[in-house]
Amino acid sequence: MSKFRLQHMPVEWHEIIDEESTLPATQATLKEKATLVGRTGFMMLSVGTSAWRVRAAMNKISRVLGITCNADIGLVSIEYTCYEGDQSAGGTLSLSTTGINTHKLMYLREFEDGFADRANRYSVTQFHRILDKIGALPANYNALQLSAASAVACCAFTFLLGGGPIEMILAFFGAGTGQFVRKKLIEKHVTLIANVAAAVLSACLMYMLLMLGAEKIFRISIIHRVGYICSMLFVIPGFPLITGFLDLAKLDLRSGLERLTYAVIIIGTATLTGYVAANVTNYSPGSFEDFACSPQFMLIMRMICSFFGVFGFSYLFNTPRKVGATAGVIGMIANTLRLTLIDFTPVPIGVAAFIGALAAGLLASLTGKFRGYPRICLTVPSIVIMVPGMFMYKAIYYLGQNDISEAGVWLAKTLLIVLALPLGLIFARIFTDTNFRKSS
Repeated sequence: MSKFRLQHMPVEWHEIIDEESTLPATQATLKEKATLVGRTGFMMLSVGTSAWRVRAAMNKISRVLGITCNADIGLVSIEYTCYEGDQSAGGTLSLSTTGINTHKLMYLREFEDGFADRANRYSVTQFHRILDKIGALPANYNALQLSAASAVACCAFTFLLGGGPIEMILAFFGAGTGQFVRKKLIEKHVTLIANVAAAVLSACLMYMLLMLGAEKIFRISIIHRVGYICSMLFVIPGFPLITGFLDLAKLDLRSGLERLTYAVIIIGTATLTGYVAANVTNYSPGSFEDFACSPQFMLIMRMICSFFGVFGFSYLFNTPRKVGATAGVIGMIANTLRLTLIDFTPVPIGVAAFIGALAAGLLASLTGKFRGYPRICLTVPSIVIMVPGMFMYKAIYYLGQNDISEAGVWLAKTLLIVLALPLGLIFARIFTDTNFRKSS
């Protein structure tokens, strides 16, 4: 049996620099300065933030060091060159995969913000040791905690989509099972398509098995089968969808298109897996049973479910609890506003999604200024719950059934919302961020 070898070879940063040197970073050689710029950008990219934000961090470090940096940034790679006088240094850095880690992002932001105060006192080696510590930070949550968070989020999502108590309970166990399987496969470095397919299949099968038992034991109506879709919504890639459009807005076309392609791969794998599971077990999507309640109770439940939906999904991004709770409050306000507009005004769903995302972006900007949290740690989790995962699945399901007209309806609704959500965040950023508003 051949030995497994890493396809993406790690960079040994401490072998590139002179570890014996005690010179401040501002007096180091260009090659050593370039390692700090490149590694900072590389680590920013590894935690899932947008190319615009990665470039901003690299530029900030470069200015302090007295050099110029140009970078071409994708989803999993950076090609950069640093200039100082007539000299240049740089290289190509590549990740083995991508992911989201907002906790490390917060530490990297602190590193970036404090760099200017330390650059004349700390050596390049000392800065690399700080980055070593950030890179070695353990995950905040284990597989069971992530499973519970995913279960709570999808349970809340089910109510927001129109499901009742039975669908919520079954989706809770289905999503929890699927997320546990996915986390374990990711820990074993199983490739993207395989871990997404296995996670979705596990979630659907758990829902279907529990539903079968409930039908046999409690004589529950088969109308509750439609909730199986909600058990797989934890895989919907809200983060790359949103950051991809943010990059496109700043003409970072390479990164934007790569992120959207990555999102399409996950969505395609998840929806096709769900479609196969439904066909084999004779399940099909449909409308939920009417859940009769007063408008006041509905409003309260929507606020509660929106909060827990966002808070639960924030765990999947390794977000600290305080930050996740803050994002939950923002999502509670923004998503309840969106749903209220849909129910009680003639506003189209796309416009309602835009307004909800705009509200989330403005609230995140205001909160970030007072609490010091990175904006993306609040905005993206708060609107992930608005991403129309059910609509995506229904579009693929009806397409597979050759029902083109029905598939077209759901696909059109999906595109309207998927375009409206990032546009809302983009305009919120334009209104509140001078650097983002400028094209230079």
